[in-house]
Amino acid sequence: MAQPLKEMIGTASVGLLADGVTAAWAPFPRDRFVAEATAGLAGLELKDRVRHVARALGGALPPAFPHAAGILREAAARVRLDMWSGWPATDHVAGHGLDHLDEAMTTLAALTPYATGEFAVRPYLDRHGEDALKIMYGWAESPDEHLRRLASEGSRPRLPWATRVRWLMEPGPTLPILDRLRDDPSEYVRRSVANHVNDIAKDHPGVAVELLGRWRSEGGSHVERVLRHAVRGLLRAGHPGGLELVGAAPGGGSVRDLVLDADRVAVGERLRFTVTLTAGSPGPLVLKYAIRRDGSRRVFHLGERRAEAADEAVTVTKSHSFRPVTTRTEPPGPRVLEIVVNGTVRASAPFTLTEAP
Repeated sequence: MAQPLKEMIGTASVGLLADGVTAAWAPFPRDRFVAEATAGLAGLELKDRVRHVARALGGALPPAFPHAAGILREAAARVRLDMWSGWPATDHVAGHGLDHLDEAMTTLAALTPYATGEFAVRPYLDRHGEDALKIMYGWAESPDEHLRRLASEGSRPRLPWATRVRWLMEPGPTLPILDRLRDDPSEYVRRSVANHVNDIAKDHPGVAVELLGRWRSEGGSHVERVLRHAVRGLLRAGHPGGLELVGAAPGGGSVRDLVLDADRVAVGERLRFTVTLTAGSPGPLVLKYAIRRDGSRRVFHLGERRAEAADEAVTVTKSHSFRPVTTRTEPPGPRVLEIVVNGTVRASAPFTLTEAP
C-alpha cells in the first residue's frame, strides 16, 4: 500500500529543513525546532502538518521577516530541500511577509525550485494585487521552469487547495502570463497553463474558447496538446465551442442501444454497461456518461472515437465503480445513468444503488 502523503511530513523532512537552516544560520536552535516540529504530528492531516512545522519554524527564526527570509534563501542554497522539507518554509513566508512584498516574492522564487510556492503566493496576490502580479510577469520570463510554472500555477483562478483570490476570478489579468507560456518548452509548465485555462473555462467558457482558438491560429509546437488538456472541462460540460475546438459536431450522434448488466448494484461494487451509438456524421464522437440522483449529477469520461461515415456504429463497454472514497459518500437509492454524445444526453437508464452486502 502506498504511503499516505501526510506521512511525507515527518522526522526526515523536518530534519532536512533543520539541516538547511542550521547551515545558513549558526544560532538556529536545531534540537528545539526538531522537537517542537515533530511533537504531535501523528494526529494531524497533511496541511495541518505543514502549518504545525511552519509554526515551529517561525518560533525558531529571527522575528524580523527580512532577516528570516534571507536565512531561508540561504538554506535552500546550502541543502537540497524537497517538496516536503521546503513546504513549511514557503508556508512561513505566506504568513509572515505580507508587509514585505519584494522580500517575500524573492524568497518564494528561491524556494520554489525545491518546494513550489503556489499556495504561499496567494496572500500576496490578495493583499498586493497588480504589484504582486507584475513580479509574476517577470517570473514567466525566467530561465527556471519551476519559476515559470509558478507564474501560471500560483495565479490560477481555482487553484486546488488554495485560498481564492476574488479579483483573479475575472479573466484578463493573467492572460499575459498564459500567452507567454502557452508554447513553453517544458511540459511541466504547459500542463499548468492548460489547467489554468480549464479554470477560466469553468466561469468564463467563452473567454477560454476564444483564447484557445487564437492560440491555434497563431500556431506553435505544442499548441494542440495544450488545447486538448485545457478543453476537457468544456467537453465535460458539452460546451459547443469546446466541442468545435476538437472537431466534434455539437449534438451529433445518437444511441442505438443501452444495456446495463444489472438494475441493482451495491455500494463497493461496479455497474457494467454497454452502449451502441450511430455517428450521424463523419468526425469525432466525444462520449461521456453521467450518474444522476436527487441533488447530484456527476459526469465521467466514456471515450472518444472518430467516425469515418455518418452511419458508422460504435460500441463501448464500461464499468463504473461505487467503491467508497474519503472525499465522497454515495448514499443508497435510485440513480439514472445518462449517455452524453457530443454534449447532448442521448439515452438514459434507471438503476438502484443498494447498501453494501
